[in-house]
Amino acid sequence: MTHRPTFVTSADPDTPDDFAALAAQPIGYWSGVAHDAVIRHIRDGMAGVDITQPQWWILNQVTGAGPAGRSRAELVERLGGTIGVEPDEIGRAADSLLARGWLTAGGEGDGGGQGALRLTDAGRAAKARTKELVDRMRTEIHEGITDEEYVGALRMLRRMIDNVAAARGAV
Repeated sequence: MTHRPTFVTSADPDTPDDFAALAAQPIGYWSGVAHDAVIRHIRDGMAGVDITQPQWWILNQVTGAGPAGRSRAELVERLGGTIGVEPDEIGRAADSLLARGWLTAGGEGDGGGQGALRLTDAGRAAKARTKELVDRMRTEIHEGITDEEYVGALRMLRRMIDNVAAARGAV
């Protein structure tokens, strides 16, 4: 049986850890607080090893493209607008990785005359170091949370996203 509160209370970080009190809390507040805390933790950890989250995404996207690499345009299309990152920031992150020697541009052009981006040996080493950090941070973030709880939370959030999309379509 699903219990739905008949009212929603104001967001309160000091809400007691009981069913009725928590069920009445607004999801917008709590999902925002969780988002901010997790993203800050990830970005702070990455700053400690001198990499940004968009740079990390690019290293993964270039690796995932195989030997052909990925064009700047593809990276911007795939990553622009991700978690509040504007498309131009993806281009700057790619430029920074090129300047560090973690990426190289060559081969088939991307329309901008810069060629497909590929990892260098230094880029592969940086990706491996960052992957270790990301795995450690994931463990920290998921401490005390079972895989079942995590999957349940994701399913619940996806359902809320679908509910909101359906409600917006009905307006």
